[in-house]
Amino acid sequence: MDYFLTEEQQFMKDVAKDLAEKKIRPVSAEFDETGEFPWEIVKAIAEADLFRVFIPDEYGGMAGDSAIMNMCVVTEELSKVDGGISLAFAATGLGTFPILVSASDEQKAKWLPRIADGTVAAFALTEANAGSNAAGLATTAVEDGDSYIINGTKQWITNGGEADIYTVFAVTDPARGPRGLSCFVVEKGTPGFTFGKKENKLGIRASATRELIFTDCRVPKENMIGRRGTGFITAMKTFDRSRPGVAAQAVGIAAGALELAIKYSTERKQFDQPINNFQGLRFMLADMAMKVESARALVYSTARWIDTNPSEKFTAYSAMAKCYASDMAMSVTTDAVQVFGGYGYMKEYPVEKMMRDAKITQIYEGTNQIQRDEIGRGIVAEVARKAK
Repeated sequence: MDYFLTEEQQFMKDVAKDLAEKKIRPVSAEFDETGEFPWEIVKAIAEADLFRVFIPDEYGGMAGDSAIMNMCVVTEELSKVDGGISLAFAATGLGTFPILVSASDEQKAKWLPRIADGTVAAFALTEANAGSNAAGLATTAVEDGDSYIINGTKQWITNGGEADIYTVFAVTDPARGPRGLSCFVVEKGTPGFTFGKKENKLGIRASATRELIFTDCRVPKENMIGRRGTGFITAMKTFDRSRPGVAAQAVGIAAGALELAIKYSTERKQFDQPINNFQGLRFMLADMAMKVESARALVYSTARWIDTNPSEKFTAYSAMAKCYASDMAMSVTTDAVQVFGGYGYMKEYPVEKMMRDAKITQIYEGTNQIQRDEIGRGIVAEVARKAK
């Protein structure tokens, strides 16, 4: 289908597709097996200028007025081949959004050009006892002269240990609840900032996931993003913009699995004919294709709406895109394994990896149960607003 991509977006898509096929596909299984972070591919993504697609033009980027849509287009293409390796790009976008939505011009000028050039970033909100409940953070930041001293840990941080720039959320005013959170940029190498072990995961294994440890970590006051106490708002605004990126990752994983299933169904023969001659299997492929296309339509529509209406309240629709696309990805990749039959269960074929990779899209950046709650609250509030 024609999703009316601009000439620039079509170029981004083509560049990402070419990179994924030539650089990622040949090594995807190897990185999944070893869990190694794909630095050579990150370098290739940077050299292709793809980190620039969500960065404003004035800071060395090429986002124009389509940062979210650009990010979704590139994320989908990379994820069609490897949903884990694509996270080096996509999670850098997540780590960048707090700077984009809340930083001063001076702060943007300090960090955004580096990210545009390929510096990897990470977003650090989740803790052991504060996952879906983002307001329940225990990490603290205590004011001390011209600095803040951060103590605490963050858990399951994508790009953790590999990124150089981290947007970190900590409690500055414990008595104020959600209004007591603030956001800071902490750079790798800052004294008192270390990393825990690299997690051994079910899927997205080429993506680094680590604990972040802050022990009397002194951060300059000028590294606070936004005003003191506005960290929760920054985090929620970030999720509103980043969740379509997770959705695009899910669409990409599912679309890649569908492409492989169709190809396999043409090549695999049973009873002296290709298995896609059997109506039961064609029905499966048809359902898979409908799910992918409908999810992509929702994701792209949501991304465009956010780009063109940045002051609107789009939380519910961002949640819809993430929730629907990730549920779809789990369904389609599971069906892809079924199309491959016994071969699909074997690691020498990529669809079992796609099924493993798809699962996390239902969990991170807010579980799909949280997404449904956000959607429900949003649509009820919209009806109430219109009734006034």
